[in-house]
Amino acid sequence: MKAILKKEFNSFFTTPIAYLVIGVFLLMNGLFLWFFKDGFNILNAGFADVTPFFYLAPLVFLFLIPAITMKSFADEFNTGTIELLKTKPISNWQIVMGKFWASLLLVVVALIPTLTYVYTVYQLGNPIGNIDFGSTIGSYIGLLLLASTYTAIGLFTSTLSKNQIVAFILGVFITYILYYGFDAISNALGNNLILKKIGINEHFKSISRGVIDTRDIVYFLSVTVFFLFITKMRIENE
Repeated sequence: MKAILKKEFNSFFTTPIAYLVIGVFLLMNGLFLWFFKDGFNILNAGFADVTPFFYLAPLVFLFLIPAITMKSFADEFNTGTIELLKTKPISNWQIVMGKFWASLLLVVVALIPTLTYVYTVYQLGNPIGNIDFGSTIGSYIGLLLLASTYTAIGLFTSTLSKNQIVAFILGVFITYILYYGFDAISNALGNNLILKKIGINEHFKSISRGVIDTRDIVYFLSVTVFFLFITKMRIENE
């Protein structure tokens, strides 16, 4: 698995993918959080808080992570290298996990520079340091769990087509439905709590409050494992 992880992760940096992903992620967040005069602008909030970033990041991830994962298996199927990969002395599960951790690690690398947002808000607080670290840490944990779920979904959709663009569109569609779709359906049915609990947004909002609830962690891990499992099944059936 380590060999797959290293190979996949290095491949991101031998092509423009990693630089584009990190650059676009930081540019989008930077523009909306510090430059554009919109509802996400931290400087217009009037108090020391990085909450706007945690509202914006899931939306950016919605497009960014499928862009990272779209070639993971689609390219292997298109070039026929998946058959060669399956003959190696590694299991299908190790192949999936190697690609999963490589993609997730790239997302983590993209997240690291955003810690400067926390430091900036820390310094801008009145008095200095007037920031809710509990909710901030909880939100970062939530983002990592969210990223793992999105990555697992993206890997699965990359097994559904040999075309990377199709894999990307499917990844965006499924993550959108899981994040926003159930909330929309719930509201249309009179705020159905069961439907809300099925969606990702409800659990992300819960953990972002700074309260690490095991039910939210179990939810994210369950969805992640489910999509990784069906990804493995797809590979075995090819």
